[in-house]
Amino acid sequence: MATVFIPSLMQKLTEGRATVEVSGSSVREVIHNLEQEYPGVKERLVDRFKVRSGFTVAVDGQVTPIGLLEKVREDSEVHFLPAVGGGAPTA
Repeated sequence: MATVFIPSLMQKLTEGRATVEVSGSSVREVIHNLEQEYPGVKERLVDRFKVRSGFTVAVDGQVTPIGLLEKVREDSEVHFLPAVGGGAPTA
C-alpha cells in the first residue's frame, strides 16, 4: 500500500495521523480509499474532477501536473502539499 502524508490541517480527519497506508493505483483511487476510511478527506482535496486549488500532489518526490490521473505504485509516497502564500518580495 502507498504511504500518504496528510497535511497537518487535515490530520483531525485521520485521527491525528500524519501518515496512513492506502491502496490505489492512481491518486484518484488513493483519495477514494482515503475517503472510505476517513470521511471528509475527499471534500478537502477534490473540487469536481481535479485536485482542489490550494493543493499540489507529489508522488515519489515529483510534483505531478496531471493530479488525480497520476499513477501510484504499491510502495509510493503520496504527499498532498498545501499552497504556501504570503511573505514580502526580496530586493
